[in-house]
Amino acid sequence: MIRFNRAIKPFSVMSFDLDDTLYNNHPIIKAAVKAQQDYLNALPSYLAQGPKYWQQCRNEAVLQLPELADNVTKWRQHTLRLALSKLDLNEEEVEHHADAAYNAFADARSKIVVTDDVLKLLDNLAQHFTLVAITNGNVEIERFNLHNKFSLVLQAGMHGKAKPHSTLFDKAAEHLNVAKSEILHIGDSLDTDVQGANNAGCQSVWLNDQDANYAYKGLADIEIANIHALTHFIK
Repeated sequence: MIRFNRAIKPFSVMSFDLDDTLYNNHPIIKAAVKAQQDYLNALPSYLAQGPKYWQQCRNEAVLQLPELADNVTKWRQHTLRLALSKLDLNEEEVEHHADAAYNAFADARSKIVVTDDVLKLLDNLAQHFTLVAITNGNVEIERFNLHNKFSLVLQAGMHGKAKPHSTLFDKAAEHLNVAKSEILHIGDSLDTDVQGANNAGCQSVWLNDQDANYAYKGLADIEIANIHALTHFIK
């Protein structure tokens, strides 16, 4: 299915969200969170704080430093140090366990295998368009099989404010020396991907294959139900 809500202008760049757009991120993030929690729960003093302790510390961390909301990696790392600093641990132990717990998360987070058909789709699209990735997530793309598929990878926090803020789209246009209207951004979220692209003056494709509720009521330029509908643009 491909539905055009607005006429598409010529574009030279295809920008992709990563998580839940090019692969199913739900089992990956679930495994990563479990790996971190398994490490932390092996510490008796952490386990004694109860199952709500992590979320309490996460909320406290972003109240202390609101800018963490735009950088999920630093938010997690800061929360780990905050949570561990409240326990009966010295400074060296806090740093050791915070690093080890984060590494447990990051290792599991990067166990992604993008399917061959999606890789082939990207290769075909790359013969006609410049491909970039714009993500709010903390996946380390160099650690799995998307590492060589994009001319540019921009991540929230590291390179600017999270979508739907326009910063990452602005940086992509500046880096590639193109007008933002020449960027067609594809993503699964109305709230971050479509709203962000629309607000930035890019064109937008909503991959509508998630069972989710969104606050944003604007329309994507194009709606698709399967990522392979993008072959429509291969001439």
